[in-house]
Amino acid sequence: MGYYAYLRAPIIGHNLDFEPDYRSANASFSGPRLDENGNVKAGLRTPTGHLENHFTVGPAILWSPFFLVAHAGVLIARALGSQIPADGFSSPYRTAVAFASALYGFLGLLLAFRLARQYVAVWCAFLATLAVWSATSLPVYMYFNPSWSHAISAFVVAVFVYFWHATRSNRTTAQWLLLGVITGLMLDVYYPNALVLMVLAIEALRQYAAAFRRSENSGPNIVRLLTNHALFAATAVICFLPTFIVHHIIYGNSLESGYIPLRQWLWRSPVLLQVLFSTNHGLLAWTPVILLSMVGLLLFWGREPIVGGSFLAAAIAFYLFIACYPDWAGISSYGNRFFVSLTMLFVIGLAVFLDAIATRFANRSAAIITASIVLAAFTLWNAGLVFQWGSHLVPARGPISFPTMIHNQFFVVPRQVAGKLEIYLFRRGKLMQQIEEGDIQQMKQQPAQ
Repeated sequence: MGYYAYLRAPIIGHNLDFEPDYRSANASFSGPRLDENGNVKAGLRTPTGHLENHFTVGPAILWSPFFLVAHAGVLIARALGSQIPADGFSSPYRTAVAFASALYGFLGLLLAFRLARQYVAVWCAFLATLAVWSATSLPVYMYFNPSWSHAISAFVVAVFVYFWHATRSNRTTAQWLLLGVITGLMLDVYYPNALVLMVLAIEALRQYAAAFRRSENSGPNIVRLLTNHALFAATAVICFLPTFIVHHIIYGNSLESGYIPLRQWLWRSPVLLQVLFSTNHGLLAWTPVILLSMVGLLLFWGREPIVGGSFLAAAIAFYLFIACYPDWAGISSYGNRFFVSLTMLFVIGLAVFLDAIATRFANRSAAIITASIVLAAFTLWNAGLVFQWGSHLVPARGPISFPTMIHNQFFVVPRQVAGKLEIYLFRRGKLMQQIEEGDIQQMKQQPAQ
């Protein structure tokens, strides 16, 4: 409903009226928001009379070329006699957006691979890319829930990091402007991506420190740095205007996000361990391959203090930010979906880890075979847990029982996966209906728990 509504409403309805989206949403969303007559319940409108939509507008921006192609195709088909609705809800539109998310996620992985191979053997970069692609939360948001922002976020963060890295030695004014455009779009897509700017902050501190040390040229150098940074910031703000404008229209306040107010965040008591290890969608508890990526980022810091230190600082800043967020578990998240944004860093960290481990083997072939087997195990484990989460063998919301989950992995998933896979590939609508019904039942049971 949320991200997609920012795409459908302006293009199809030429407005920001989300009532059709509320009515057409899945039952777990629309049920609590619509009355028995199918009308939106009182109290859901903002002071400007719009329906609340706190989701970001950036994904709609990146989906729009695909959506417009689908819309043109539907209009042509209708002119030729087809009855496909040109309402933004029919299959061509949803398929186009799903394809876009999968494509953007893949391009983000490709950029991560290209950057990782600059520091490690190609096979390490390749296996690391495959593992992050298949053994983390990313595939869920590329293929199962593509109308969320996370695959898009992984892509724009990868573009930012890749371009920052490519231009870090001597960035021209034009490149500063382009970096500002990428940054603005990155923030339009997902607000926590602002923490990735830590790499730029560390770079700036080093540059200003170096400029002050060169006393004879410090004046011109500092002026040039200030000018470039001001141009970058101004460009980023301009490219962030879609968010400001939409929020002004919906909420009457450009700075209103619609999310939990910052004063209610856990600034004094961040949930540092829960974010990583909780059965309630803890990052490492659900996607353990990320632990290897984290170790790799530490190793990368030792190998390449400037680049590696910047990447590690960005990852730590992002982690601390999420640990302070009251809804840190992501409600119905698979694993901790917020960290999908750091896909680029996870690929690099895992690639460096594999490269370091490879030195302990007598030959490269043994290292490749061993790494492939271990990463394949992580992938199979993740696939089984994705199946459990998607089919509600474990709760989609809240903590899960790890003994139950482990039992399911070995004794339940192998029995059920073949039948469900056939339904998923060829009778998707039926499977989605079953999942939705299970989701509603679990939501009804939660208050009793």
